[in-house]
Amino acid sequence: MSSVYQVNKGINKAIEFKGVKAQYIGYLAGGLVALLLLYAILYICGVNMWVCLILIGAAGTGLVTGIFRLSHKYGQHGLAKRNAKRSLPDYVKFHSRKLFIQLTKQSDGKH
Repeated sequence: MSSVYQVNKGINKAIEFKGVKAQYIGYLAGGLVALLLLYAILYICGVNMWVCLILIGAAGTGLVTGIFRLSHKYGQHGLAKRNAKRSLPDYVKFHSRKLFIQLTKQSDGKH
């Protein structure tokens, strides 16, 4: 018995796999590769195999649930929008109106 997974490849639609959308698939894949490397490093360093499995299993569970939460909460572009909003300043301070006066003169066609 083989499982068949549906992958959304519609035109102008975000790729989706098992409810994970767009860039979150890449984040999940990168995290899983990092966990695989961490397991190999821990095992080579001589840490007990069961301790390695428990640590990697807990970290993997946290990674998967975190990625699913981000995907459902922010959607395809929401995480990028959230990060962009964080980089906006709280306020903009000007010492003169000279810049705005020049802008209105240029938009009116007067120089």
